[in-house]
Amino acid sequence: MELLKGYLLQNWALILVLIAFVIALMITVFLDRATVIRMYVLIAAVFLLSIIVFIEFHLTDINKHHTLREVMIAIRYSATPLIISLILFALVKRMKWYVIIPAILLTVINIISIFTGIVFSVDDSGELQRGALGYLPYIIVGIYSVALVVLLVYRSNKQITEIIPICFLAFAFASGIIFPFVFGKEYSKIFCTTIAISLFVYYVFQILQLTKKDALTGLLNRQAYYAATRTSREISALLSIDMNGLKVINDTGGHHAGDVALETLANCFFKAAHSNMQVYRLGGDEFVILCKKTSEGELHALLERIKKNVSETEYSCSIGYSFNADGNKTIEQMVKESDEMMYQNKAKYYQNKGIDRRGNKYEK
Repeated sequence: MELLKGYLLQNWALILVLIAFVIALMITVFLDRATVIRMYVLIAAVFLLSIIVFIEFHLTDINKHHTLREVMIAIRYSATPLIISLILFALVKRMKWYVIIPAILLTVINIISIFTGIVFSVDDSGELQRGALGYLPYIIVGIYSVALVVLLVYRSNKQITEIIPICFLAFAFASGIIFPFVFGKEYSKIFCTTIAISLFVYYVFQILQLTKKDALTGLLNRQAYYAATRTSREISALLSIDMNGLKVINDTGGHHAGDVALETLANCFFKAAHSNMQVYRLGGDEFVILCKKTSEGELHALLERIKKNVSETEYSCSIGYSFNADGNKTIEQMVKESDEMMYQNKAKYYQNKGIDRRGNKYEK
């Protein structure tokens, strides 16, 4: 009973955060089932690690059962990179399961260390000693943390509202790597709480971001577009893009085929855009790219990148654009000019294909 009381007192904040996290996942409609399951596994892993850490420090305090303590240390050293790899697996879209392999290999090394001391050992006085590979767990955690931050930044829309939460997560993980060397082993007692709070805060940030994102493509949505176009002072170019033949794809292959087509084209546009260019899906097959502080040369380079990316797929699109050379055009004027060019290109596409807009062939 005293052990349970001690665990609850030390980890009550962690338990509350994990319960709140579970409740939030149960009621969310923004995450797919696979991601939610991965998050549940992650929560369970953090909770179990907190128990392991508590038992390990209890054994340290009573200075007994050195072998059992070494087992606890091996589990802790293995669980930390495993949890970071699970975070990578859960947060980064389309991440493959084999990202966990380095953490599993480290687990094997830590188990071997119980018998050989290659990573750690506990001497007769109960002091923890580092072996030849004593810093390996920290190195693996560092590599995972850097990979997580880099991938999250790379797959973000590069907006400051997305970068700040990633920086927050990076700071939390960096503290988990650096603080043990600054504050000693005592930091391990709050490591699980640090990870749980940082993940929950990041989750809240992400849910807020999802209100500005298109659920299908991951691009910014119509609401984000309206917010960005309240002022056109920094918008130097605007592109209007419509997919060609979406109705035919939906009619012949079903709406899933249409969704795949839209996702494919959205990825083409996203890859073509630089950090000062934001891609939006306004709905259906309509996309817009807003360019800030972009030269006319950069605009045409963007058009070429889009055409190249799309040409490597089985789909096509019609594009129009407006360049605000002197900054005197309103956003409404730019949209009108861009749309007119896009619709002209769309009409030429259907005319060259010998079909009308509904997908019916006609005699040329």
